[in-house]
Amino acid sequence: ALRSFLITSSTSMGVMMTNPNDAARATTNLVGLEQAQNVPTERAATSAGRRGCKTVTDPSKTIVSCSGELVKDNSDGRLSKISATENGVSTSAVKNPSRFSPPWSYLPETSDGKVAWKSLVNAVNNVEPGKLQIVELTDTYLHATVPTVSPPGLSGEEGLDDLEFLLREDDNLVLFRSASRTAVFVYPLTQPVSDQNSNLKRLQKIRTMLGWSELGYPQTGSTRL
Repeated sequence: ALRSFLITSSTSMGVMMTNPNDAARATTNLVGLEQAQNVPTERAATSAGRRGCKTVTDPSKTIVSCSGELVKDNSDGRLSKISATENGVSTSAVKNPSRFSPPWSYLPETSDGKVAWKSLVNAVNNVEPGKLQIVELTDTYLHATVPTVSPPGLSGEEGLDDLEFLLREDDNLVLFRSASRTAVFVYPLTQPVSDQNSNLKRLQKIRTMLGWSELGYPQTGSTRL
């Protein structure tokens, strides 16, 4: 039936496929197209390693937006890692060196975790005044959002970076994650268009404001376009 449909459709468009091999090839191409369109977002290469995603594709680019990677989405209460298909840095991205950044020690300022946490909240509030918004704040967890800087043109909930901090008072340190919700892939790139290290630079600015130290080699950032 599909073969008859292809032949009939081709005739109506002024192209008659009289060769059975042509019809067979067209059938294969149609089935392949249908399968490609039905591949779930979670299995697509552009969203590998991410959760809660939706994908929009046109001939020149693919846009992937994900919203299922916050602490509240993790059963173990840990910060999410950063996959190779997104922009950002995290203390949990230990298996991805280009997205890993070491934890901060607040001992250069104080040995009191509560004092350190208050200082952190103040620094976060002042890193991008008028743009950053604290969404959730407890005695040990902070979640804020800030508009994505790069790539430009993103808006709404999808055009935000998520900034998260966790206090580990027993270890005198703070864990963090800063990541863009949306990644843009421009054909034929297999990695997202760079955030121009905006997530990393924001974190570096906060740590400089605090005068805290890093417990490891500093992340130098990406050189991708």
